[in-house]
Amino acid sequence: MATTPAHDTVPGTGRPGPGRRHGAWTPWLYLAPALVVLAALLVYPIYQLGLISFLEYTQAQVSGGEPTSFQGLGNYRELFSDAQFWQVLLATVVFAAACVVTTLAAGCALAVLLTRIRALPRLVLMLAALGAWATPAITGSTVWVFLFDPDFGPVNKVLGLGDFSWTYGRYSAFALVLLEVVWCSFPFVMVTVYAGIKAIPGEVLEAASLDGASQWRIWRSVTAPMLRPILVVVTIQSIIWDFKVFTQIYVMTGGGGIAGQNLVLNVYAYQKAFASSEYSLGSAIGVVMLLILLAVTLVYLRLLRRQGEEI
Repeated sequence: MATTPAHDTVPGTGRPGPGRRHGAWTPWLYLAPALVVLAALLVYPIYQLGLISFLEYTQAQVSGGEPTSFQGLGNYRELFSDAQFWQVLLATVVFAAACVVTTLAAGCALAVLLTRIRALPRLVLMLAALGAWATPAITGSTVWVFLFDPDFGPVNKVLGLGDFSWTYGRYSAFALVLLEVVWCSFPFVMVTVYAGIKAIPGEVLEAASLDGASQWRIWRSVTAPMLRPILVVVTIQSIIWDFKVFTQIYVMTGGGGIAGQNLVLNVYAYQKAFASSEYSLGSAIGVVMLLILLAVTLVYLRLLRRQGEEI
């Protein structure tokens, strides 16, 4: 009969013994190098971002012409009293939500398609998707602007749209950027979900098919629930990526569109910090973005925990 080692618990108390307590620190020792790197790359910049958001920090302070002064919540009061900030925040939330939903739909649909086609077409689709994924954002944005150019772009000629400018109207410009964001984002979802589908036992899917379930019913009732931990990861990652889009908007709309009609928070922060030299306001916008993303992630994970899902 197996017995508990003497060093695992303290006799008569049931509490962990010295050996187990020391073993509890072992994972943290392995993680220590990575945590040090993360602290250097994330914690200190976030600290500086938060610090500047509480100061008066403009070009005068940067050049040393005026001393830096503590403003408390003054920058945040000024930011929240600006009507343009709320318009940009709403536009950012709606745009990011549309990007996330479209990216997940395209990625999941193509992941299922990969399980249905032969090896050669699957390889071609994977290589094409990975090529889009590996393309730098500025390169992809420039190519998409050329494709939809009203004078030289092939898309307008194929669709017979003449000299229609996609970047002139607010909604057409957002739609164009959305297509580019989805184009460079769906491969991550596709590859991740495809790997998850391949890990599902074939007997489960075969049993559902023999019971007469349609492909959509199999996905909704069998595949998606089993892939929920993976879908959580790709959803949160997509929310973070799409909420802080900068390059695509800046390049494809010329810095935020006509009269700022296509501004999102990241571009708005850039304009405040560097175009207007209001570094403290730009930092305050960055802090607000960080808190929003953190809140969305925590709420999403908490809802899943309530459903008993293991993440």
